[in-house]
Amino acid sequence: MSAAAHQKTAVVIGAGPGLGMSVAHRFGREGYAVALVSRSGDRHAGYLASLAGAGVEAAAFAADVRDRDRTAAVLDAIRERFGTIDVLYYGPGATDLDSPPASITGIASADVREAMEVVYPAVDLVGQVLPGMVERGEGGLLFAGGLSAVMPMPALGGLAVSSAALRNYVLTLNAAVGGDGVYAGSLIIGGLIERGDIHTFVTSQPERFGDVSGGTLDPDSIADAAYELYKQRDRAEATFSVFGGPA
Repeated sequence: MSAAAHQKTAVVIGAGPGLGMSVAHRFGREGYAVALVSRSGDRHAGYLASLAGAGVEAAAFAADVRDRDRTAAVLDAIRERFGTIDVLYYGPGATDLDSPPASITGIASADVREAMEVVYPAVDLVGQVLPGMVERGEGGLLFAGGLSAVMPMPALGGLAVSSAALRNYVLTLNAAVGGDGVYAGSLIIGGLIERGDIHTFVTSQPERFGDVSGGTLDPDSIADAAYELYKQRDRAEATFSVFGGPA
């Protein structure tokens, strides 16, 4: 194991140039080693260079979280490299930006099952890392979800159902594990996250999406708040929205 035994490790699932990397840098500043996991390794070299430049020890792994066996193997590799998984951030990105969801009035059960594919890996990941956290008596689980979990957004269809399911899972999980020294927190996000892939996609097509400059969120600010949620543990969620809604 290359990291010192006392050094804690944060795993970023769905590492991307927006919020994922902001979370990686935020925990890195607190002395955590960082393990990045994303579907493709194409951008890992740049991510690792950015973290190395900030003095953060990091490694990167390619895995699609929907592939349970591959993801489990990656978590084993992370433990082999760093020793423990102390914080897990779950924020996988959209897979098909050119295919908007059907409205809630036009969905079928198949649309909901497809949308729920983002929830099932979260449950599997918790099952793989929670026992070690409980045994050590400390740990953190952070999950990024959509504003449709707390605000009716009919246009998002099945995604609204899966967002609500993920939020309920996280809040219930936090109620269950708080006494074991483990924290679970929900980050409810409504707006384009600057530097993220969806932000890049939308801003590259102003003729289609218009001016979105007033509807963006700073990933560094969200990452700061996520770290404070984890440290303070005085509430189980925070909302970051350009649309108003619960605070």
